[in-house]
Amino acid sequence: MPDKTTTEKKGWARQAKGGPDHACSVAGCKRPYRAKGYCFFHYKQWRQGELPHSRYRTCSKAECRLKAFRHGLCEKHETETYGAKGGETAA
Repeated sequence: MPDKTTTEKKGWARQAKGGPDHACSVAGCKRPYRAKGYCFFHYKQWRQGELPHSRYRTCSKAECRLKAFRHGLCEKHETETYGAKGGETAA
């Protein structure tokens, strides 16, 4: 009976999709892409919101990077534009 104290590798190791034809979509990066067109390194940055294409839709106002709430605007800009609920005026 063989000794089963050694650990065996189960399944396949994660591998990047594609090869040199399918490089990361970030300019200057030649690593093969893994997900959403990014290599592992840039995909991690994308998930954390550090790349221009953030994880969530962002506010359409210039220089605002907050998550879109309604009408393509963050909660603050949506309230300024369309007013508060119940006919109250925005302060």
